[in-house]
Amino acid sequence: MTIQLRSPSYFVLAALLDGALHGYVIIKRVEALSDGAVRLAAGSLYAVLDRLADAGLVEVVNEEIVNGRARRYYALTADGGTALQDEAARLAAAAKVVTNATARRRAINTAVSPA
Repeated sequence: MTIQLRSPSYFVLAALLDGALHGYVIIKRVEALSDGAVRLAAGSLYAVLDRLADAGLVEVVNEEIVNGRARRYYALTADGGTALQDEAARLAAAAKVVTNATARRRAINTAVSPA
């Protein structure tokens, strides 16, 4: 089953490609990976993580107490990695429709332009 991911979910999964991270680092990595297009507040991040965990795409792999607060580390599951790769392929195919059309238009314009 292919799941279409919204931008926040896509970038959260992408942030976890290199290994388990805790919330604050995920927020910063998402912002960097999306060139600032996706900015998550803590509440939004944990809502996304809960949905991804419920779907079996991420899991809590470690928890520690830092300054009296629980810090959970999240990691991609195998299904999460597959969903991320599927979505990346879907986005690349969608982008190719536009880039191919643009290239065709340029070729037609060049062919009909007077020299």
